[in-house]
Amino acid sequence: MAIRYPVVPSTITVHLGAPDENARDVTIPFTEYISNVAASELYPTWPRNALIANIYTIISFAMNRIYNEWYRSKGYNFDITSVPAYDQTFTLNRSTYSNIDNIVEEIFNNYIVKDNQIQPYFTTYCDGRVTTCDGLSQWGSVSLANQGKTPLEILKYYYGNDISIKYDAPVGDLLGVFPGNVALGNAGNPVLAIQRDLRRIRKNYPAIPDITNTLGIYDEETENAVKKFQEVFNLPVTGVVDKGTWYKIKYVYTSVKKLSDLYSEGLSEEEATFLYTDEVNYGDTGIEVEYIHYFLDALAFFDPDIPRLPLDSIYNNNSITMVKAFQEKYNLPVTGIFTYADWIVLRDAYDKTLARVPIEYKDYVSELYPDYFLTRGMTGDDVRRLQKFLLAICKYDKSIPGVKVNGIFDDLTEKSVKKIQDDYDFDINGIVGPLLWRKIVELSKR
Repeated sequence: MAIRYPVVPSTITVHLGAPDENARDVTIPFTEYISNVAASELYPTWPRNALIANIYTIISFAMNRIYNEWYRSKGYNFDITSVPAYDQTFTLNRSTYSNIDNIVEEIFNNYIVKDNQIQPYFTTYCDGRVTTCDGLSQWGSVSLANQGKTPLEILKYYYGNDISIKYDAPVGDLLGVFPGNVALGNAGNPVLAIQRDLRRIRKNYPAIPDITNTLGIYDEETENAVKKFQEVFNLPVTGVVDKGTWYKIKYVYTSVKKLSDLYSEGLSEEEATFLYTDEVNYGDTGIEVEYIHYFLDALAFFDPDIPRLPLDSIYNNNSITMVKAFQEKYNLPVTGIFTYADWIVLRDAYDKTLARVPIEYKDYVSELYPDYFLTRGMTGDDVRRLQKFLLAICKYDKSIPGVKVNGIFDDLTEKSVKKIQDDYDFDINGIVGPLLWRKIVELSKR
């Protein structure tokens, strides 16, 4: 299991105007942005504790906008605006102050959270003199600091005693951005995120059917929910989560949970926990390891530059040796740790290898897994291949319900798959992944 805690971005893209205003977008280091806003909104002569408290609010506000993709989910190509009516004051190329810069460098990867929520808190604030609001008063924080209050005490005064500081958040690339089209048969954390979001959206839009699958596999049930969501929100009803659907789901999910609101429903640790890790390393087990091993082994069969070593369900020294050889060949960082970036390259290499295998290996290729999960409702040549293997099994194992080789993953196909899963200690879900595919091919040869 992997908890998707927010990542502090290395950079942030700022729109130099109101959201719909024709203005430049600039991408700058995140710390530079925070120092700029702090220098624009705060006085360097304020007490240090007041400055720290205010800089926490600036960081958390920006992190909330980024984590929830507030603007990108509306179709914009930036993270935040420079206009205080919408976000925070940012003035391009303005001078900053050394004492503020030092504080930013100390705390830039700390942010405020509420209760047991995961997302950075939407820390609204105002100057406290010209304008007032429900959040922090900047001038009020000065008075509290002069009374000897700590930064956290100042923040709790305005936001409640149930807030805390999340310290030392990781810095790097953002998680959760559009991963490319997601469709029937796909699996992984993007699918889990779609399923989680649609389940919550369904509470406000009950016409969307429920999704009971918790495996992170894009099955027929998930496709039906996506189609209904697309229908409700006037999107092309394809059942494929393309960029438009992905960000619309993100926007509606953020809206119904009020994640960009002072009084947010919040995102719990449980909701931010996914099955699939972003890195696979020595000793790891699970579906990611089995998936990686299957495709590595298939690639190594055709590629002499990748040693073909015995693999099992554990990411071991053989795994690392094969991964390093794969990484070196495809100009990836040679670490032996398998990442999401490696996975994208591996899948592409696998597909390209199959497309150009010598004619003498064509029979072997017909037995190879098609690179996605097969589930009820799917159609096509890969389903037909599966059914031919199942038919061969049915000829000697009369306990298998049967199959029609029609290229449609129908009820009869699903029943036969479930029977084999039951017989050979697989999860009985009717879904064909790489290991079950391999078992079915093996059984078909008896």
